[in-house]
Amino acid sequence: MKAAIKSQPQTFPLPVKVVIIDLDGTLLHTAPDLAEAANRMLAELRLPSIAETELMTYIGNGVSRLVKRVLTRDMQAEPEAELFERAHEIYMKHYADVVSLNSRPYPGVVAALEGLKQTGYRLACITNKAEKFTVPLLRDTGLHDYFELILSGDTLPEKKPHPLPLQYTARHFAAQPKEILLVGDSLNDTQAARAAGCHVFCVSYGYNRGRSVHELDLDAVLDNLVEILPLITKI
Repeated sequence: MKAAIKSQPQTFPLPVKVVIIDLDGTLLHTAPDLAEAANRMLAELRLPSIAETELMTYIGNGVSRLVKRVLTRDMQAEPEAELFERAHEIYMKHYADVVSLNSRPYPGVVAALEGLKQTGYRLACITNKAEKFTVPLLRDTGLHDYFELILSGDTLPEKKPHPLPLQYTARHFAAQPKEILLVGDSLNDTQAARAAGCHVFCVSYGYNRGRSVHELDLDAVLDNLVEILPLITKI
């Protein structure tokens, strides 16, 4: 299926030096393991279980916010502090045990990464997931070595939707923001990219917290990551 291109002043293919790709919901379907860890946590706390479909709407702002959403079943509510601290510790333990149990690359991801690498794009992965989970997950799923730079949610003082991770990436690769493309799956990604002055595509299949990516400020929507290849050209 052909990628959906937004009406933008620039023309395609976009001249790009660096491609940054989000992890959860873009590269990997991680919801099964996130849900498994959440339900182990809830069972230990003697609280009702959560469906994977509901948990998918809570993904995108790091582990702490995910745990809070699971406890409260609300996007912004704050659980009782003592309960959260206990739950967070339990969740971290269980997620470490199942981080790559059932997480797998989405269709087209490996082919897209191979194509990007062979063409000579500089590749980075930026995620809000903690580093202790990011690196084992990428290694276990065979994606780690495609990326020259991996930034997790706790690598820098700020994470997406703050532009700092993208600004850091620009400096790392000696690239201008307009030479960078971020590929993600949600508002977090589009906000970070626009704040940093970068191009941004979103995949249609990811964890978008119930909001269609077609409504977001972006340059193109991809139904499969391989659709990126004809839309960009290497600088």
